[in-house]
Formats: sequence, C-alpha cells, structure tokens
Amino acid sequence: MTDSVSLPSQVRQLLETAPRETLPMTYQQLAETLGLQPPRTIQRVAQALETLMREDAEHSRPFIAALVISRRGEGLPAQGFFDLAVELGRFPAEPSRQAEAWREEAERVLAAMR
Repeated sequence: MTDSVSLPSQVRQLLETAPRETLPMTYQQLAETLGLQPPRTIQRVAQALETLMREDAEHSRPFIAALVISRRGEGLPAQGFFDLAVELGRFPAEPSRQAEAWREEAERVLAAMR
C-alpha cells in the first residue's frame, strides 16, 4: 500500500474490502497484508486501530477494529482494544461482559458492511 495514504485509512480500506471469509484477521495478518516491515509492525497496526476506534466512536459507527484479533488467547482482540472501548464508553467496564460485547460489535460491523 502507498505511503501517501495514512495507515489508519489503509487499515479501514483493507478491512472494509476484505473477503468476508477472511475476517476476523489477526494483527499479524493485517500487518503482512499491508506490507508493513519491522520494526514495531504490530504496534503500528494497534495504533492505527485505536485511531479508527476513536473515529468510529465520534461518528457513532461500530468499531471496525473489532474485526482484528490476537493470535494468542481465545480469538479475541488484544486487551488494548477492550481498554479503549471502555474508555470511549462503548463497552462495559466489567471484564466478564467484554467478550460478549465484542462479539456483538463485530456482528454490527459486518452487518453495516453488507
């Protein structure tokens, strides 16, 4: 992808146009698809996703970042996603309710992309 377009914009475009069967994708898959080179590839992806979450919250859209998950754990986004979702007032602060909130958010994103 080109440097003339910001990384958050590239991430949004990639997620919006990705074949549905490839979603959700991992942070690593997203970095590789974008052609990012080390160092700090995952950190740059995470920062771009946080920017998109803030944009989506500002425009009352579902978090497109919900379509990106960690390869570790239970197929959920990294903790930073949940922390920011709570900070933005979109997810419950109670950790036991966050995975379900994420599933619902991912479904809203996919429904909005149809």
